[in-house]
This record gives sequence, structure tokens and C-alpha cells, in this order.
Amino acid sequence: MKICVAGVTGWTGSEVARGVMASSDLQLTSAMARSAKGRDVGDALGMGQPSGVIICDNIRDALSSQVDVFIDYTQTQSVKEHAIFAISQGVNVVIGTSGLAAADYDEIALRAEEKGVGVIGGGNFSLTATMMQHLALIAAQHIPQFEVLEHAWAEKEDVPSGTARELAEKLGDVQKPQQARPINSLHGPRETRGATINGVQVHCVRMPGFTLRCEAVFGMKGENLTIRHEAGQSAEPYVAGTLLAARKVAKITGLVRGLDELLFKDVT
Repeated sequence: MKICVAGVTGWTGSEVARGVMASSDLQLTSAMARSAKGRDVGDALGMGQPSGVIICDNIRDALSSQVDVFIDYTQTQSVKEHAIFAISQGVNVVIGTSGLAAADYDEIALRAEEKGVGVIGGGNFSLTATMMQHLALIAAQHIPQFEVLEHAWAEKEDVPSGTARELAEKLGDVQKPQQARPINSLHGPRETRGATINGVQVHCVRMPGFTLRCEAVFGMKGENLTIRHEAGQSAEPYVAGTLLAARKVAKITGLVRGLDELLFKDVT
């Protein structure tokens, strides 16, 4: 299976590219990174030997050779455009970049259905983060009051993170949480109660010392439950889930949202 990795020199994209090159059933045939145009992937990643893949700085050049799956780990402002272009070329897509809203995914899903290709988009391709989300969705079936909290590094550009956004959207699909006091009845700055995503209050902290922490907090009279995932400094945990998605995406048509759909449901 021929793979293109966009954002190949980035924190996650570089680890995904190494994972592709180390696998026996995947082949890195194309790569994209604006800051490393014209360099060999092996050289750009400090691998000690050339890979034979020269980095492009735009998606048209990156997909000019044969590509089965386009994996995007670039930036929020460009990922939707990349996905739609790849779909138009009949290329399956794995979206690892965070920041897309439900409406963005709705449009991508429509384009993929029309073209007959597969797209897998996930707020987080970590297997343990996926388990956190899965357990939170089970809890939301039984506990009527819950909110989402997340912490990330100070410079992170998107709020909330893809992990927190996807969690809130899916929790709200299980049920809309009860509010002991409606937001519009509060006194003082209502923004302190967070943003509402699919009926769920989401609170974001941006501060040095954090990589990514996301938690669903549930409350009942006299007790509460927190289900938390916390990421370390390495991007390695995201590789296995991303490569699993790359192997599965060619077997589907349309959009699959979230790695949990691959792990816990028969979508292929």
C-alpha cells in the first residue's frame, strides 16, 4: 500500500513516516512539508541514509505519483482543503490533524461518498486515548451530568483540541447533559463556564508543562467520576492507530469518525 505523509517533518508526522518505512506492508512513496521542500525524507528525519522519497511543499505535487492513502498531520487551516483535494483524486485519506468541526467532517463525508473513497478522521489516534473516549461514552449512557476538561501546551493553535472536540461531540450524541442551572441564568462572565459543543460544556487550559490531557467528568449526588487520558512527550503512541487506519481506510466508502469505530465496531 503506497502512502503519502503530509507534515512529514512534524512532531507526529515524522514518527508516522518512520512507522510506515519500518512496516512490511506499507511503502512511503510521497511526502509533504513546506519547510523541507526538495530534501530526502531520510535526510530530513536524521535517519542516516536516504529514503529515495523527495519532500514536496504542496499537495498537488505530493499526489502526482501513485498514492493509495494520504495521511495528514499538517495544520488546522489547511487540512480540510488537503482532504477534499485528495478525495477528488480518488485517494483515501487519514486525517490526524486536529481542529476540524463536525460541519467540516460533514462536507468531507459527502465528498468521499460521491467519489467512492474512504476517509478516517480522528481527534486522537492513540489507542489509550481511544479507550478513554470509549469508556466515557459508556458512562454517559448512565450518568446525566458531565463536562469535558482539557489541558495542552501554551502555543497550541486550536481550541479545543481534536481529542476534546470529538469527545464532546460524541458524548452529546449519547445524551445532552442536564444543567442544574442553565448557562443563560448565571450572573457574571458566562464564558467561565466554558464553550458549548453539542450540548456539552468544554473547558480548555493552555499552559507550559502540558502535552495533552483530556478528561470527561461525571457527577451525581454525593459522588463523581473522572475518566482521563494524559499524553507524554513522545508522538510514538499515535503511530499504531494511524497505521491501523491506513490499512483499513481503503476498505470503506465515506467517512469513519474516530479510531473507536475501527476498534469496537465492524466498519469494514
